[in-house]
Amino acid sequence: MRPVSGKSGRLWGRIGGIVHGTLIASLLTETKFHLVSSQRLMGKFMTAFLQAPALARNRSTLLVIAAGIVGWVALNLAVLKLANGFLPFDRPNMAGAPFGVQMAMPTLGLIEQLALMGLVWLLTRKREPVDMAARAPAVRRAWAETLGLLAYAMAAQVGGWLLGPALGYRPFSFHIAGTLVGCSVLASPGEALVWAGYNFFAFALVPYLWFRRRYTDRDLNLISSNRLGDWLVIAAVLIVESAVQLAAMPGVFKMSPEAFMKAAPIAFLLYFFGTVLPTMVLIYAILLPRYLKLTGSTALSVILGGLTYALMHLVEGWSLFTSPRDIALSLLFVFVSYTGPGMFKAYVTLRTGNAWVHALGYHAVAPHVIVDAPMIAKVFRIV
Repeated sequence: MRPVSGKSGRLWGRIGGIVHGTLIASLLTETKFHLVSSQRLMGKFMTAFLQAPALARNRSTLLVIAAGIVGWVALNLAVLKLANGFLPFDRPNMAGAPFGVQMAMPTLGLIEQLALMGLVWLLTRKREPVDMAARAPAVRRAWAETLGLLAYAMAAQVGGWLLGPALGYRPFSFHIAGTLVGCSVLASPGEALVWAGYNFFAFALVPYLWFRRRYTDRDLNLISSNRLGDWLVIAAVLIVESAVQLAAMPGVFKMSPEAFMKAAPIAFLLYFFGTVLPTMVLIYAILLPRYLKLTGSTALSVILGGLTYALMHLVEGWSLFTSPRDIALSLLFVFVSYTGPGMFKAYVTLRTGNAWVHALGYHAVAPHVIVDAPMIAKVFRIV
């Protein structure tokens, strides 16, 4: 075959540039057409083709993030509109804070959670990526399990709303009344213990035993693939979050050392069984891999993890249900308050493949010992 030269050579050079920028030089340096083989052209086409999905994924991620920002702004605007300058919730620890500060705190918290995500990324950037979607079943079964578990979780949550008043207590949620923000009427020791027992049984033990029949602990994100790396993340997050919590809510400094030493283990165990294990098993061990399998998007899975975490706190100790306005305001403020923390828990679990990391670094101690030990001391009459 004739060598490629002159106008023909320039034409091939232009075609090569369209196919892939780096192909221009290789085509122009060839003097024999047969050396510019179909295999090389196909290779360049395949390279460009394989890069296209990555660009599409980046675009979809940006769209998810943009939608999340718009949703967050809309949620806060709705709360502002309904509140009309006053949040009527039973939150004694926040009673002295101006309305603007109370409204700003969830967004400031979200900024801190995004910064913590950056810290986690920095600590895990050199680790082997975890293919969490591979831990979930095929799409059809993943849909069935996800919808079934969410339906069960909502039914169990309704069960807690009914059981508490039936026993003379308040409706049970993922938090005992007074958690983080205080309450005008403290829970009794019996209420606290029954709350922890019910949540552990309904949201941790039953789902775990059901799914453990078919899946391994590794499939459920309960086995570490990098213990040293996971402990490094736990320690770093715990130190930073503890400092933030102590700066924002320093009530623990008003306790005597003796009272804190007595209350801290009770707070740890009570919240560990009442909310830490239920949160970890239900959302981040079981649902999160299925969210990733069904969406194929890390960003969307993080947001879904946050929304699910908020969904499991629909009735808090501070909630008001005396009027349609109060109901709407209470439900909206739950999502303002808990979506951010739930998103961080999802992100750190996706980065490490280990649901225990968020449980130990960002839940069991900070905040539920550091912030809630003073309340637990009052509940159990520890002086």
